[in-house]
Amino acid sequence: MLDYAQARRLMVDCQLRTFDVNDVAVLDAFGEVARERFVPQGREDFAYIDQTLRLGRPGRAMPAPMLLARMVQALAIQPGETALDVGTGYGYGAAILVRLGAEITALESDGDLAAGARARLADLAHITVVEGALEAGAPQAAPFDAILVNGRVETRPQALLDQLRDGGRLVCVMGRDRAAKATLFVRAGDAFGSRPLFDAALPALGAFAAEADFAF
Repeated sequence: MLDYAQARRLMVDCQLRTFDVNDVAVLDAFGEVARERFVPQGREDFAYIDQTLRLGRPGRAMPAPMLLARMVQALAIQPGETALDVGTGYGYGAAILVRLGAEITALESDGDLAAGARARLADLAHITVVEGALEAGAPQAAPFDAILVNGRVETRPQALLDQLRDGGRLVCVMGRDRAAKATLFVRAGDAFGSRPLFDAALPALGAFAAEADFAF
């Protein structure tokens, strides 16, 4: 049987630290959360591989550890902040964010995934799992200091950006196919600045798909 504690240590040391993840709080969070609890049943031994893990739903996946860690690091979560985890899947990202001291709303559009997230997160305080359209966000819990999107978006997620408080940050993988990049948005009043962070690959979230191009 795989030693999950050892696999978690190796993930932190060999994947995260070597991929420019140097925030001690982020490294500690990834070292504490049992990733194997948040994968589909029967896939526990694949929890710590350096790959995105499909969740058995179209376009839905758990980001590879080093990708998720760099996205979380870019959010620069501070204790006491509020955060929205969009497309939470079975709740791994939410569990990481709450370890950093944030109050979490975990948003999931798939009923089975939402139920799985509630079961897996039941022993953690300061997390609320809500079911609803990913592109709509969670306006009832807004504004947020930070928003994490667990999937690739092809269009600017404006409804989510509008739910940031002034100074709030959103990180997502944005673009099409190989041109996609992890991107950080920061709100300043009614304006939103953005900057690409690094090349990244994730399955596209259908809720944020761009309109198809027409050929004549």
